[in-house]
Amino acid sequence: MANEIEPLDISSTFVVMNAEGSAVPVPVGDNFYEELDRNFGDFKDKRLVSHHRFDQDWDSWEMHPAGEEFVCLLSGRVDFVLEQDGVENVAALTIAGAYVIVPQGVWHTAKVHQPSSVLFITPGEGTQHRAV
Repeated sequence: MANEIEPLDISSTFVVMNAEGSAVPVPVGDNFYEELDRNFGDFKDKRLVSHHRFDQDWDSWEMHPAGEEFVCLLSGRVDFVLEQDGVENVAALTIAGAYVIVPQGVWHTAKVHQPSSVLFITPGEGTQHRAV
């Protein structure tokens, strides 16, 4: 008889993956990002699989110098704005399953057109932020 495996919820338990292929579930709490820093150091050679819900535009830009970021729309409608060489390019995510790969080192932000649910796979090492 097979044993049942308890599934996890990506909304409340993110996953840290490393270059060797291991995946560590990490419960999301009030001090989630501080705990990530404490438990995974500088995040070198690691990626965070996360899920976020948005109902308004992002108030900052972000950039990941350690690799490309996978961004997949699960529901809603979001424009991802990528700034490359001073030019803003827009990836309109309008149907569930649509995704964009944000190139390494490219600043990006999001314009939210309706409440949205988005899945991310992010190379977290050295992530930077700046105001919109």
